[in-house]
Amino acid sequence: MFTKVPSARSITVTGFTVFALDQITKAWAVSALDSDSIQILWKLRLHLTTNTGFAFSTGKGLGPLLGLLAACVVVLLWRMRTKFSSRLGTFALGLVLGGACGNLADRLFRVPRWGRGAVVDFIDFRFWPVFNLADAAIVSGVVMLGANMWFEQRGDQHNA
Repeated sequence: MFTKVPSARSITVTGFTVFALDQITKAWAVSALDSDSIQILWKLRLHLTTNTGFAFSTGKGLGPLLGLLAACVVVLLWRMRTKFSSRLGTFALGLVLGGACGNLADRLFRVPRWGRGAVVDFIDFRFWPVFNLADAAIVSGVVMLGANMWFEQRGDQHNA
């Protein structure tokens, strides 16, 4: 169903693109949304917040542990890259890695730095926790990886 592609290159290009867009949009959010929110449509607004925890602002203050965990996940996923050879799988893995690196960079380099930094969040639907492009890439990538595994498993069952 999906053609084979060189996985490391595709993953790297996707991951770097996600990382760059995430960092650019966070820099914009920090400068443009410092004191104001921007109403976009219906419940969607751009509103600056920071998060020292993980998903849904749980685990506040666990920054060093979360930074270490994120770094381990990035290394583990990179080492597993050869397991993903379809376009969907490599694209999805690139999304997850780029998003994880984007949030890890916040933890490492934003005040107060070195694992204690806060992740910048700014996309706010007001009925869902505030998030950023890295978060969206991670969630989308995980869903796509699940779909990829499902497609591959179904393909193996039909070929058996």
